Amino acid sequence: MSTALISIPKDQDPVLRVIPMPGDANMHGDVFGGWIMAQVDIGGSVLASRRAQGRVATVAVNSFTFKQPVFVGDLLSVYAKIIKTGTTSITVEVEVYAERKLLPDETVKVTEATLTYVATDDQRRSRPLPLIE
Repeated sequence: MSTALISIPKDQDPVLRVIPMPGDANMHGDVFGGWIMAQVDIGGSVLASRRAQGRVATVAVNSFTFKQPVFVGDLLSVYAKIIKTGTTSITVEVEVYAERKLLPDETVKVTEATLTYVATDDQRRSRPLPLIE
């Protein structure tokens, strides 16, 4: 596990920013992996919902790597980009960066993931993605 400090992406805006609280961590102050996975899913779904112009459902977690621990008080920035679309599906790559102690010069990438979403209708059945104009 590399501990190299990096900068958050300057050429894009985060889809989500959040600070984990004590209830999100174990007794040692390490944030639960499941909580981080939920934030990644929320962040990925923001972009997928925009592309689908409506409701989406997570259908696959294609990959998920925890690169560094996350601690209570870290400022997490979640970045997402669409890497593939199908007739009904959207595959999103998500990266999470943590600013330790809210200091931008103490930033590390903590998580990388790829998730696939499917556009759904009001009855939660898959539907085609709208055409991009």
